Amino acid sequence: MGISNQEGRSIIVAQDGSGHCRTVQEAIDLAPAGSAGNWTVIRIKRGVYKEKVHIDKPFLYLKGEHANDTIITYNDYARKRFPDGSEYKTFNSYTILFGADDIVAEDITFRNDAGRGELVGQALAAYVDGDRVCFRECRFIGHQDTLFTGPLPDKPLQGGSFGGPREGEPRRAVHRQWYDRCYIEGDVDFIFGSATAVFTACDIYSRNRLTEENQANVKLHPHISGWVTAASTPEGRSYGYVFIDCRLIGDAPPESVYLGRPWRNDAKVAYIRCWMGAHIRREGWDNWNKPESEATVTYVEYESSGPGAVSHGRVPWSAQIDEAEAESYALGSVLSEGGSWDWEKRRLT
Repeated sequence: MGISNQEGRSIIVAQDGSGHCRTVQEAIDLAPAGSAGNWTVIRIKRGVYKEKVHIDKPFLYLKGEHANDTIITYNDYARKRFPDGSEYKTFNSYTILFGADDIVAEDITFRNDAGRGELVGQALAAYVDGDRVCFRECRFIGHQDTLFTGPLPDKPLQGGSFGGPREGEPRRAVHRQWYDRCYIEGDVDFIFGSATAVFTACDIYSRNRLTEENQANVKLHPHISGWVTAASTPEGRSYGYVFIDCRLIGDAPPESVYLGRPWRNDAKVAYIRCWMGAHIRREGWDNWNKPESEATVTYVEYESSGPGAVSHGRVPWSAQIDEAEAESYALGSVLSEGGSWDWEKRRLT
């Protein structure tokens, strides 16, 4: 049994005025904070909603008509400046912030239109900072830092502040997220953060940033088109990012994209039965100029396939695991760490 659409707990968003609200943020503001068994369903009609959305209420179910036609987009970016002259930085650049537990989103595109990171810096399509958050058949589109899976690490590597709306929030031990049959597009570190996140049957698209028109802007790493992940898994967690039956695709040049690099030294990433295109580099993983991380990261693969899937050329501090080890990365095992979650029931009926 899934989530029922109870009378009086459904809000319709339509730009033509035929619903309860014309914008997504209006619907979020109107929605009551729910509880287990008492969800609010927000149905978003087809349209391109250019707005910056902030969600701070639990037990919301956002349902689009189709991800190709239901689009939430904005164009903030890290180098943009506030009226006082200070920069937005990474974590103010989001299009949508999921800042509560127990949220489901389905059939929606979340996009940041600011442009290439070489020109504008980081530009998040989605900032997801909650436990038991589920996305189904959604699309996340950007360039650098497309999808942030919160929480923030304990402290910045440089400077005294991350900036952004979640600065100073109390630290919690568990942040679990599930991305099912989603499409995620970007180039540099475009899936990054500290959450335990499982990606099932997703398409992970690496954009080519080494185009002729952009070549003059690519001053650092002129032969690298990107990194898929930059995990900051907290010390002591069993899981970070787990990709199961995903496809790593894109238009980046051959051998120009790494599977990941460690934002923090305890990063954990696993690719289980994933197909990898020719854009994936033979060595697979990058230490981000932090050789000490090679002794602490957990980077593993099981039954990778495709032209980018090689075992003999991977860095020695990654591992090809066997079937028994791969079983520990099953969806239920990963999502149940740290507490119960009826993830199988998170579906609208």
